[in-house]
Amino acid sequence: PNVILVLTDDQGYGDLTCAGHPTIDTPNIDRLATRGLKFTQFYVPSPVCSPTRAGLLTGCYPKRVGMHKHVIFPQHAHGLHTDEVTIADMLSDRGYATGCFGKWHLGHRPGLLPRDQGFDEFYGVPYSNDMSQFHRRAGNTYKYGLPLIENDAVIGWEPDQHLMSENCTQRALEFIDRSADRPFFVYLPFSMPHIPIYASPKYAGRSRRGLYGDVIEEIDGCVGQLVDRLAQREVLDDTIIIFMSDNGPWLPFRDRGGSAGLLRGGKGSTFEGGQRVPCIVQWPRRIAPGSIRREVASALDWLPTLAAITGSALPGQPIDGDDVSRLLVDSKPASNDREFLYYKAKGDLAGIRRGAWKLLLDPEQLYNVEVDVSEKWNQATQKAGLVAELRERALSLDRMIEEGARPTRTVSAELFAPDGGPKAEKQ
Repeated sequence: PNVILVLTDDQGYGDLTCAGHPTIDTPNIDRLATRGLKFTQFYVPSPVCSPTRAGLLTGCYPKRVGMHKHVIFPQHAHGLHTDEVTIADMLSDRGYATGCFGKWHLGHRPGLLPRDQGFDEFYGVPYSNDMSQFHRRAGNTYKYGLPLIENDAVIGWEPDQHLMSENCTQRALEFIDRSADRPFFVYLPFSMPHIPIYASPKYAGRSRRGLYGDVIEEIDGCVGQLVDRLAQREVLDDTIIIFMSDNGPWLPFRDRGGSAGLLRGGKGSTFEGGQRVPCIVQWPRRIAPGSIRREVASALDWLPTLAAITGSALPGQPIDGDDVSRLLVDSKPASNDREFLYYKAKGDLAGIRRGAWKLLLDPEQLYNVEVDVSEKWNQATQKAGLVAELRERALSLDRMIEEGARPTRTVSAELFAPDGGPKAEKQ
């Protein structure tokens, strides 16, 4: 099957109509759920974006691939190592056309861009849309520009962010048109609704939720365009569409940020609102309409799952995700004893989930997150034995990951000057 992976940036668990939002209208994404499958307990490996994207594309906890220490900023010289096998590498080896259209954020120097990580084409921005701003460094303030990149070259600076969702979707549609005679993988990581948020003129002022709602409803419209194009090309039934967010909502921005619904916390937090995200999958050929899976699954699972579905070879080095293809195509309940590690935004171990129980460390908090989804009732005192067991298990798993951790790649040459010329000015 073809594969389309749509990733939103900082969208909350509750920011869809099918998740219960009362004023955001998302008919196209809702239709993916009614025609496909909705995960209710789906996690990303970090509450911030660069680590999550590394985990998503490699099937590894970010710590295993050295990408766990917060996000990549414009002044940084490192990125995901090109020795790592990404979903794009894996599917490319299987004969897929591969394209990335949107926000990358896994390294922006020569040799660290999407075409170095298995993608045939790239159009978008290398890091978050707020990084065209001032950052303190060594007592001085520098201004970094936001470049627009096509393949390996900077083609402009400070793109009109009102049009980014629309333009990246258009590039994806053109890629589908060119690739319809072979299997294709489209990775569409929108830069929205990451602050600052923008909507195109077509969507501005449309949502009752205000500008944030406009942004989400535009993304919904983009999803609708993708589905329509697949139908026109008569490949919809043979295409897996995955829709998910990279972490929870950026709550301090109030009306400019999203909602985690019933979940506690948001972006940057290891409470459920920071790492449990919306995830919807449609595959008309195999997934029964209206399916709901309440088992634990994570972004780490997509690489091994797609390997199983497409007959691709798994990487020759350890990964952390599981093949969850049975959850997609089989209605039978699966075991609910899955283990998942929580890591803080800067990479420190934060806790573990096993079955219904979640233990957070420092300070120790124990929640049954299937009964107490909002994490209000700390049961650590009453269940000291379980706390000790989960603590030791979390520390043991973390040690194993750390012992087998692989390095990032550092590049000295720069794709663009960060503090000179028209690109960015030293202040």
